[in-house]
This record gives sequence, C-alpha cells and structure tokens, in this order.
Amino acid sequence: MDGVESDLSKHKVLFYGAGSAGIGIADLIGEELVKNKGIDKETAKRSCWFLDSKGLIYEGRANLTTEKSKYAHSNPPHLVDSTLLSAVKAIQPSILIGVSTIANSFSPEIIKTMCQFNDRPIIFALSNPTSKAECTAESCYFESNGKAVFASGSPFDPVTMPNGDVLEPGQANNAYCFPGIGLAVKLCAAKFVSNLMILEAARCLGGLASKERLDRGCLFPSLNEIQSVSAQIASAIAKVAVRGGLATKPADFTVEFVRQNMYNPNYD
Repeated sequence: MDGVESDLSKHKVLFYGAGSAGIGIADLIGEELVKNKGIDKETAKRSCWFLDSKGLIYEGRANLTTEKSKYAHSNPPHLVDSTLLSAVKAIQPSILIGVSTIANSFSPEIIKTMCQFNDRPIIFALSNPTSKAECTAESCYFESNGKAVFASGSPFDPVTMPNGDVLEPGQANNAYCFPGIGLAVKLCAAKFVSNLMILEAARCLGGLASKERLDRGCLFPSLNEIQSVSAQIASAIAKVAVRGGLATKPADFTVEFVRQNMYNPNYD
C-alpha cells in the first residue's frame, strides 16, 4: 500500500489490551522478525509494547503475569500518566492495535496524535463485536484525514470522505485464514500446525488484495473471493509443512491441485 513501510522490522507496535489475543499477535510478530529478518529475540520483543488496565507494562512493575512479563521492557519512556494517550505520545508507535474490548478508546486525539509522527499510521481496532471496537472506521478515517490504514475485527461499512473518496475498511478476521489452514492440514496430513505455517498464511493473505482494493484503503481481498483465497493459502501452508517435515502425505500442492481437492457442495 502506498506510503506504508513494508519492512516489519522498522515498525513499533503498541497494543492496548494485554490478554491472550494481543500477546499471541506479538509472539508471531517476534517470530517473524527472528526467523525472516535475522533480528535477535530480545530486540524483536522490544518492538512490541503493551498497555493494560493498570498502564504501561514495563520491567519492575509489580504483579505481572508470566505472559505479560515477556514484554516488560527495561528503560521505558517517561509517561505523564497511565493513559493510552500518554503512552502513544511517549512510545510513538507506527502501529496501534486494540484488543481491549473498550469501545471508542481510540479517541480523536489519539488518532490525530498517531498522525503527528506517521505519514500513514496503522490503526487496528480488533475487538469484537462492533459495539466493543476501539474506534469506528468513520472516526479513524475522518480524524486522520484519510491517512490511517484501518482494519477491524468486525465489519464496518465503507466511508465517504469530504472530498468524495470512498474508503473501504478491511476486516482483520480469521475467516480469511482458517479455511485455508484447515484445508492444508487435511491435504498434507500435517503432524501439527506450526507457527511458521500460521505466518505463511498471513504472508500469503497479505499479497492477495488487488491494487484497486488497496487504493480504497482495504488490506484484504473481498470475502466473496474466499474460495480462491483459501486455495492459495492452503497451497502455501502445505508447502511449508512439506519443507518442515510435518507433512505425512507430501505432494506438489500447487494451487490447482488444492482446488481439485476442495469439497464442492454441488449435488446436481
């Protein structure tokens, strides 16, 4: 997408919410940086910061769980207070991910602040359902003057900007990946699903949105294309399973091979 840094190692991520969803995302980001960018594990972890109900997670903060402690960094930036706005100003993330289930916690001021140090801030309001989303697509686009790259866990309608441009929010939902993952596991009889297979699913999906959709601000292909998307993801994952010695039924697993082996509920 134009204006968006494609190198993950150059991003800094701030998570609002430190439950299993956010930590799971951060773990995969770290694994991608270590496996494919050659970054050491501790440096990779430091690219992800967390804010929970008690404020910023940092080394030395009392009563942290084992999972949160993984992202308790030393020498945290000075925060004026424990609010999300203070954390955004201090950390200056390029990516803000909401997994808090706190509706409208990404306030207009927070969105505008993200735009002060990013040409194209990435703002994902991933909490479900829509009533718990950290911000709406309309708020994110309007407060950023269309600069923000937005995605949400639940669907939002397209947004018409004052200049007439129509921006289409993407739905960052596992519905894009899970059918392809399941299909790949079935076809290659994988011993188990590795993190590398999950990362490959994400990498494959990231390359499937058309330029037309990217130009409208949408990071993902249409859900109407889910069968084609699933076939391509399954092909990519099965090949990773073969290379990793996890496939007990190895084959070439081309996209065409996968398509020929997809279930078709047609009884005519």
